[in-house]
Amino acid sequence: MSHPHANQVKAFLLQLQQHICAGLEAADGGARFREDSWERPAGGGGKSRVLTGGAVFEQAGVNFSHVSGTALPASATAHRPELAGRRFEAMGVSLVIHPENPYIPTSHANVRFFIAEKDGETPVWWFGGGFDLTPYYGNVEDVVHWHTVARDLCAPFGADTYPKYKQWCDEYFYLKHRDEARGVGGLFFDDLNQPDFDTSFAFMQAVGNGFLDAYLPIVARRKATPWGERERQFQLYRRGRYVEFNLVWDRGTLFGLQTGGRTESILMSMPPLVRWEYGYQPQAGSPEAALYSDFLPPRDWI
Repeated sequence: MSHPHANQVKAFLLQLQQHICAGLEAADGGARFREDSWERPAGGGGKSRVLTGGAVFEQAGVNFSHVSGTALPASATAHRPELAGRRFEAMGVSLVIHPENPYIPTSHANVRFFIAEKDGETPVWWFGGGFDLTPYYGNVEDVVHWHTVARDLCAPFGADTYPKYKQWCDEYFYLKHRDEARGVGGLFFDDLNQPDFDTSFAFMQAVGNGFLDAYLPIVARRKATPWGERERQFQLYRRGRYVEFNLVWDRGTLFGLQTGGRTESILMSMPPLVRWEYGYQPQAGSPEAALYSDFLPPRDWI
């Protein structure tokens, strides 16, 4: 098994953050990311980049973090008792994009690396990540394109890679309290350390580099679509599902908060505006109803 190299992973992640920010700025055509560098008292830090009030993107956050410490929180060791007593490093790039136009989907992606070490013992390490798409008004062309990019980047890593991680994404990004998918899925993987470091790292890089290929063509197709107050109100209502998932179910949010990460960076995934409505039901036969009936139920798109 090839030996894990955290510095190599960190260099890629910093380059990926720069690449994605440049691509999103070009797609927006106006706004620029501002960067906040921060340090974590217990070890590590990060660079948070946020774009607000753009011509296309109401808010976009692309965060790099690299935290370290001498002991892991309970959320990390509950299911992995072998990690207790090990020093650790966790690093990654995480991003969430909230467009203004309701016909452009919200999107999320992250790639991450974790390693826990103890003198005289073999390091415990793995990669994780993925990307998923959350439309407000479903479009088959967009969803098929999204999943085609996901399938194609998985292809060099085995025929079962895309189906496995597509299903994992469908199962993970699911609001159990609503019995409802958050969106139309994509890829989700975790605990990846097979067959070796080099192959696992290559897959993580393929996912990170594939995000803009999956997302920007959708932005280009939908950014000029006219919209009005009805679409805006539905978008704000559906953004509430995003908040519910991130605060109730997302493991990354919990890990970040429990390890003393920077709260502003952890919660940058939240939409800038959102609303809830008691007992909302879409009108039968409407485009809003089609989201629930035709797009949110998990299915094979390609």
